[in-house]
Amino acid sequence: MSTAPTSEIKARSFGLSSARPRFVYLLITVLGIAAFLYPFWLPQDALPNSAHAGDAPLLAALVGVIVLAALALEIRRGTMNGATVAILGVLAATSGLLRLLDLPGGGSGIFFLIILAGAAFGPRFGMLLGLASMSVSALVTGGIGPWLPFQMLALGWMGAGAGFLGIVTQRMEKRLEIILLAAYGWIWGFLYGAILNLWFWPFVRDGGALSWKPGLSFSETLQRYWAFYVGTSLAWDAAGALANALIILIIGVAVMQTLRRFAHRLEPVVILR
Repeated sequence: MSTAPTSEIKARSFGLSSARPRFVYLLITVLGIAAFLYPFWLPQDALPNSAHAGDAPLLAALVGVIVLAALALEIRRGTMNGATVAILGVLAATSGLLRLLDLPGGGSGIFFLIILAGAAFGPRFGMLLGLASMSVSALVTGGIGPWLPFQMLALGWMGAGAGFLGIVTQRMEKRLEIILLAAYGWIWGFLYGAILNLWFWPFVRDGGALSWKPGLSFSETLQRYWAFYVGTSLAWDAAGALANALIILIIGVAVMQTLRRFAHRLEPVVILR
């Protein structure tokens, strides 16, 4: 009976070890998308009176368990160590506390650090940071409710996207990189609000032409949602988007240098891409 060479066995083992964490992050994404969108497939009489009043605690528990599983897998395969987890915790606590910073026009201080840290450390770190930061923020501000798991997921996606952008921009001139990250923050100022509205919009029943109703076509649903978004959220999100971009433009170079310095010191132990 022939056996595979040791190097081949190690390569296969590393491939499986690498695939498992990626599957966990993919599972978080799929679970989040399903949680946001499943009400659109329910009949009118099946929609509860309160948005996600029954399933939000279950969703929060599932997300929490999956995040812990992702951390355990990262530590087990050696792509995270005690220093990495410590940095993750410090950044999550800092981002959560920054939400207490009220910016002009209704902007929030939580977003810019998620974007910069995600770009510095990579998409998987960025997703974990977004999820953890919103959890800390909810504890600090008392903002615990059925909306929390949806806020966590949206902020996790923001951090992950910044990580993918950081892979592209890391070899660029620093000022150009910051301009691109500021543009990303500006876009996510709108995108975050547009995503978050979906956690409750299907359950709004007294909005007339701004409400969703079962049986609407996809284009009709988009038209109604756009009207709802413009009428309720656009101005608020525009202020937040501008705040994101300005903060990143002002302090981004200095913060990114510090974060990248930490990220480079953790290599090659940490492989977060």
